[in-house]
Amino acid sequence: MQPKYNRIVLKLSGEALAGDQGFGIHPGIVNSISNQIKELVELNVEVAVVVGAGNIWRGKTGAELGMDRANADYMGMLATVMNSLALQDSLESVGVETRVQTSIEMRQVAEPYIRRRAMRHLEKGRVVIFAAGTGNPYFSTDTTAALRAAEIEAEVILMAKNNVDGVYSADPNVDPDAKKFETLSYLDVLKDGLQVMDSTATSLCMDNDIPLIVFSLMEEGNIKRVVTGDEIGTLVRGK
Repeated sequence: MQPKYNRIVLKLSGEALAGDQGFGIHPGIVNSISNQIKELVELNVEVAVVVGAGNIWRGKTGAELGMDRANADYMGMLATVMNSLALQDSLESVGVETRVQTSIEMRQVAEPYIRRRAMRHLEKGRVVIFAAGTGNPYFSTDTTAALRAAEIEAEVILMAKNNVDGVYSADPNVDPDAKKFETLSYLDVLKDGLQVMDSTATSLCMDNDIPLIVFSLMEEGNIKRVVTGDEIGTLVRGK
């Protein structure tokens, strides 16, 4: 089985790591993700991962509660490091060599983010997990995924969701008449206000012509299916 993509960025939401429990890190979910990533590594796919932190903390929520927005966002960045270390531990337990790189230096637990070093790790078959967002407040982990994908010259961003299997015209969990899109352009996403990723990340992907595939993480083996060319989920592209 030949992969369609040779270098990918896998974007995992924090909520995906929590599973049905809704908060914290669900060991079964993390182990499932690790085994699916291992399948990609065995196909010689170079895998970079960006993990969110919604299972632990959201900077926007903190700001809404009256916290300083920058401080609230920095707390969210630190929460992504916790998720990244949990994923690293799980990956290495199944024999996948892994490196965590952080945008905020914390050398006791991870490497600082250095683009050329990240690309070298990927070339050596190591999974690289990008943590601590961009290192700046006001930017989401969606934007981090778009930025890192552009920097490391990834061929695609895979956005794995835990509650939907693609992009819909409305929330399918609320509106039974919501229409699922097979393909979309980034302009459609921006024009129609579709909740795929934030507008900064969407514009960055569009400007750098990076395709995005939105699909369900909850079905075992879906990550491999996407990478090997199965048409599941929704493809978002520049044109």
